[in-house]
Amino acid sequence: MDILAVFGDNVRHYRNKKHLSQEVFAKKCGLHRTYISAVERHKRSISLNNIQKIADALEVDTYKLFVEPGKATSRFH
Repeated sequence: MDILAVFGDNVRHYRNKKHLSQEVFAKKCGLHRTYISAVERHKRSISLNNIQKIADALEVDTYKLFVEPGKATSRFH
């Protein structure tokens, strides 16, 4: 599993689901738009603090950002 790809794809998925641009979403997270762009393009590793900021801004459980699509476990549902 490429954790950067899974995380970045999930961030983009949940951001788009909320109909947020990268710029608006970045402000909501307290991060820069280019940082969010790099995360979504799998170009940026990310700190635990920023992972939590992103999950909070998306209003999703943090673990959901690390689950590969179609591989969710019933343990977490």
